[in-house]
Amino acid sequence: MTDADVLAVMGSVAGGEREVLETFLDFLRGVVRRKAGGLTEEQARRHHVPSPITVAGLLKHLAMVEHNWFVRILGQRPSVLPDPEVSFAVGEEETVAGLIAAYEAACARSRESAAGYALDHVVPHEELGQVSLRWILTHMIEETARHAGHADLLRELTDGATGTLG
Repeated sequence: MTDADVLAVMGSVAGGEREVLETFLDFLRGVVRRKAGGLTEEQARRHHVPSPITVAGLLKHLAMVEHNWFVRILGQRPSVLPDPEVSFAVGEEETVAGLIAAYEAACARSRESAAGYALDHVVPHEELGQVSLRWILTHMIEETARHAGHADLLRELTDGATGTLG
């Protein structure tokens, strides 16, 4: 995340609906990556709250969420997802750098998948009946923003860093 990322969001205010949705989602993805950057393996796995959430776990969970919505649901490619309750669990062999790379790759696949469809494109959903790409993007903004807030709090508890760029 750089000042340029923040400026991209600010510059999208006059953009079309799709540009605004995609820019905000990418901005929030960058916030999550930035919150994990510079942490040691121990710091990224530290439990500050009585839940399974860690900065490293947030990266793993969000990569799974990206796959679920953009590959499995929007792209209609069947796949088995981990239980959401354990999607925050980070294995000993997993590293912060690897989790960041996996999240970045998942986000790139999501962008590629979304690029092939109009915002009004609708796909079936097992619980909701059907969802549009517009709904998926909006949901992913909400999901990523919520977890970016978690990451911000965890990072502040870890080393005092706060804010969008800190």
